[in-house]
Amino acid sequence: MSARPDGEDPHAPHGQLPEGGTVRSITRWGADVMHHRNAAVTAYDDELRSLAADMVATMYAADGVGLAACQIGVDRAVFVFDCPDDAGRRTVGVVCNPVVTLPEGKDRKLDESEEGCLSYPGAFVECARPDFATVTGTGLDGEPVEFSGDGLLARCLQHETDHTLGTVFGDRLPTKARKKLAKAHDKSADEYPTGWPAEGP
Repeated sequence: MSARPDGEDPHAPHGQLPEGGTVRSITRWGADVMHHRNAAVTAYDDELRSLAADMVATMYAADGVGLAACQIGVDRAVFVFDCPDDAGRRTVGVVCNPVVTLPEGKDRKLDESEEGCLSYPGAFVECARPDFATVTGTGLDGEPVEFSGDGLLARCLQHETDHTLGTVFGDRLPTKARKKLAKAHDKSADEYPTGWPAEGP
C-alpha cells in the first residue's frame, strides 16, 4: 500500500521488522501471482526471514506502508507493514497466513478515504472499507500474531490481506472509480519504470 509514514519509533508488539534485505522490483497488477490465492506459509526458516527482509527494504524504497510477497513476485501468503493509525501511532509487523476480522452490525462504519497500491503506482482513489480491522496469523518464527487498528492502519491490514487472497483494491471499485484510477496511473507511468524501485527512471 502507498504512502510511507514518518514519526517516532513504531509500536512493535511482535518485534521489529527484519533488516538487511535487498530492494526488489515491484510486480504490477495483471501478473498472475497478483490475482490468485497465494500459497500458505508452512516453513518458518531462513528463506522466509530473507524474503520478509527483502519485502521490508522494497516497501521502504517505494515509500509504502505495507507490502505483500506477491508484490515482489513471490507466491506466498505473507505481508509486512509499517503504518500509522488515526492517532498517528505507527505499528510494524509481519503476518503470515493472515485472516482479517471486521466489525459487523452497528459497529461497522465505513471509511471512504483514498487508497493506493504500490503495484499500481501513482494512482489514488476513494475506496470504502470498514474503519477498524483486526488481522491474525503467524510471525516469522511461527508464533501467533495479532494486530488491530483504525484509520490508515485498518485500511492497510485489509489491503495487504486482500493481496494474499488474490484481490487488488481495484477489484473493489465501481467502474467509474476504476477508470479514474487507471487514468491517474497512466499519467504517472513514466515515473515508475518496470524495474521500480530497484531501478530508477
